[in-house]
Amino acid sequence: MDCLFCRIVAGEIPARKLYEDDQVIAFNDIDPKAPVHFLVIPKKHIATLHDLGEQEDKALAGHILFTAQKLAREQGCDEGFRVVMNCNELGGQTVYHIHMHVLGKRPMSWPPG
Repeated sequence: MDCLFCRIVAGEIPARKLYEDDQVIAFNDIDPKAPVHFLVIPKKHIATLHDLGEQEDKALAGHILFTAQKLAREQGCDEGFRVVMNCNELGGQTVYHIHMHVLGKRPMSWPPG
């Protein structure tokens, strides 16, 4: 298994988990860019946003978003937070397993650096 996040899902690599259910895992980023910075990933391997199936993955994509919302609230990000999903190299994706970054507890600028 080459995928870093699939290895986390399988329990082969430890992660500081915030949440887990039958579809997703959320864990703290190992190189945080904000006081709150965690990832929400599906347990199902999907390499990029381009690989999401319109019908079969629609509910999963929504579940990722609602999990991010719930955890951001639990982490005290009521005043605001940023959600980021990168797609492919030009979009800044470095791990080819879709994942949502959730960053909070600091001011965010636009456009991002």
